[in-house]
Amino acid sequence: MRSGTQFAGAGGPSEVFIRPVILDIEASGFGRGSYPIEIGVALNSGRSECFLVKRESDWTHWDPSAANLHGISPEMLLRRGRPPREIAQRLNQLLAGMTVYTDAWGVDSSWLALLFERAELPQRFRLDALVGLLNEEEKTAWAMSKIFARDSLRLTRHRASADALILQAAYVRTKGVSPEASDGQALT
Repeated sequence: MRSGTQFAGAGGPSEVFIRPVILDIEASGFGRGSYPIEIGVALNSGRSECFLVKRESDWTHWDPSAANLHGISPEMLLRRGRPPREIAQRLNQLLAGMTVYTDAWGVDSSWLALLFERAELPQRFRLDALVGLLNEEEKTAWAMSKIFARDSLRLTRHRASADALILQAAYVRTKGVSPEASDGQALT
């Protein structure tokens, strides 16, 4: 099952456009030993949800350069983080049966798998690469679409839910769908 709200595309009412559900993950660092610290989801309704992840006792890797990007501290995770099981349950509740997209499938899929492993729950949705939804021309326009989306949404922090909303808006722009489609109504 594909996730998303249907809109008539730039080619007219006969062309159907699906606004995808986007997931983004911030992590403790890059590479071996890193783990998820924040998960954000942009839903097809335009709403988003965000979860700070409480560190597990053996999750000790912390890369200051990653922390400089996202601005999340270990203390913030201790105070406001939620257990992996609680987050995995909520993600399954929100996303069950859907294909959800990310712009960093290689790392996000491993961090998401780690979250679900620690939660001791099966993941009930599929994570796929957002780039797979773009043709070659759209891939060329992607970087500029992300810059425009970030500027138009005025989201300047590098955090998971903001990034997911930016990616979703960039996808809509790249596909050439009117911004009015963001209210969940079909274009005519």
